[in-house]
Amino acid sequence: MLRLEAACKAYTRQGKTVEALRPTSLDIGAGEYVAVVGPSGSGKSTFLTVVGGMMAPTTGKVWLEGRSLYDLTVSQRAAVRGTRIGFVFQTFNLVPYLTALENVQVPLYLAGIAPKEQRRRATAALERVGLADRLGHKPSELSVGQQQRVALARTLVNDPALILADEPTGNLDPDTRELVLGLFEEFHGEGRTLVVVTHDPAVAARSRRTLRLVAGRVDEEPPGERNVA
Repeated sequence: MLRLEAACKAYTRQGKTVEALRPTSLDIGAGEYVAVVGPSGSGKSTFLTVVGGMMAPTTGKVWLEGRSLYDLTVSQRAAVRGTRIGFVFQTFNLVPYLTALENVQVPLYLAGIAPKEQRRRATAALERVGLADRLGHKPSELSVGQQQRVALARTLVNDPALILADEPTGNLDPDTRELVLGLFEEFHGEGRTLVVVTHDPAVAARSRRTLRLVAGRVDEEPPGERNVA
């Protein structure tokens, strides 16, 4: 499903080279549920943006479903992100002047789906996350937990094979966190691949495999070790 081949991301800061992601080779199989843990500044978000086709590695390759992501054109890579990858962010990234329904329709609109089908699929996605009664509400009219559920519906609406989540429970109350984790379990049960960056022990504990990132270096964490501090 997802393979890194000696992928490295380096930055130059004040004349010095900093490796945010050191040369990394690993495979994540289709249908895996993987947590990526580690201290702040360890390179977790860099890892996610590199594997998600948003930022090219300095050296090495990233393969998704047999395609080298960064050997694709910009438009081809955007098409892969729009149809095969779903992103979940801590900040939700909802458009403030659009309703919940319209926010979920955005990726369908960008994919050229007909308006009637956009509404049908967006409505179904919002119903799935328990927001059938909030279709016409704008983000400012929704609680933090409801906004995250809109973001999850938007992630699902294009039926992605791979879901990448960056601290998806960071701003949520315990009840909403549990709802989101339950949805992740459902997504995994449907055969989707999940890669979740987290500081939250509850999220890491629900995964089936844990990768630990420290100072840009990725290590496999043995099963049963779930300390993410």
